[in-house]
Amino acid sequence: MGGSGDPPEGTSEGAPGGGEEEYGSVVFDESFVQAARLQEFSAQERIGDHTPAVRRRPPMRRGLSRQALVLVVLIAVAFGTAIYMGVRHPYQTPVAKHPEPLRMTVIPLAPQSRVPGSADVDALFASSPADQFRVGAEGITLPASRRTAHFSDSQVVTALTTAKDYLVESSLDPAVLTGGVSRSVRILLDPQQLDQFDQSFRSPTADGRHAPTGWLVRFDPARAELADSKVRVRGTLTAAEADSDTLEVSSDHTFVYALRRAGADEEAAASLFTVRRELHFRFDRDDLRMHQAELLVSYVQAGPLACAEDATNHLRPLLAGETARAGGPAGTDPFATGSTTALCGSLATSSQPKL
Repeated sequence: MGGSGDPPEGTSEGAPGGGEEEYGSVVFDESFVQAARLQEFSAQERIGDHTPAVRRRPPMRRGLSRQALVLVVLIAVAFGTAIYMGVRHPYQTPVAKHPEPLRMTVIPLAPQSRVPGSADVDALFASSPADQFRVGAEGITLPASRRTAHFSDSQVVTALTTAKDYLVESSLDPAVLTGGVSRSVRILLDPQQLDQFDQSFRSPTADGRHAPTGWLVRFDPARAELADSKVRVRGTLTAAEADSDTLEVSSDHTFVYALRRAGADEEAAASLFTVRRELHFRFDRDDLRMHQAELLVSYVQAGPLACAEDATNHLRPLLAGETARAGGPAGTDPFATGSTTALCGSLATSSQPKL
């Protein structure tokens, strides 16, 4: 028999507290009671006219909690800040710089004696100062890159590489050298220089701005052709920061070509032709991203050439056995604007092969 107060069958198995009600663990706190939708009328209220024992309470009016309100305010502030920063940010937008027109100078170098020649091209190079030069693009070496105050190592390398690519395409490509295509050179230029480039080839002029030979090396195909595709090259590339948005690259290279008369057979005598190119490039951040360059200065010395020959459109080299004819550059009017004085130099005998 169970004790007093226990059920006849005893305490239910698993019931807590040895007699606690089954729902004793449920706590009906004040918030639970207030949230109830049904409310029982009091005894005094039931004495009155109310027939039902319960009444339906109007739903509680709940507003945003304090945490939710704070979250909404923070989101609004963040969104407004993002819009403001997008319109007016603290970083100064770089001022767009328009490329300057290319300034170019092409100086013919006239030989002082007969141009030496030989059917043995290797012997020509071996007996000239170009004997120790490298072949082709291998002669255009990149210096050890160094980051600057505002440009990373990779950006400096990009500028140097683009300058090298320009030199390769404009000085070593056989299709360009023989007076053919120029597109491979054109696509490496800043788009804002393309009008000047196109006008130079459409209407060549010795005005220091529109000479094709200022942009690239090309020989008159009616006069000369390559006797050897292995051009000898030596020179330097240097890079420096001009300002916080601009890199500048300077190049100084000597190219030595073996040429023979156009249409001659392979047994005909060849001669060497030397071109020294000093180029000055500029790169803004758009140029670096697009792998393009602004060519600012082109200073070219080339020979053997006759001073009387116009070297604006093509280089017309003096070949094996030829000598410079008498006469100098055509007269220049010092009162004419937009033109430069024609120059001509003398090709040192020491630069020629010693056969």
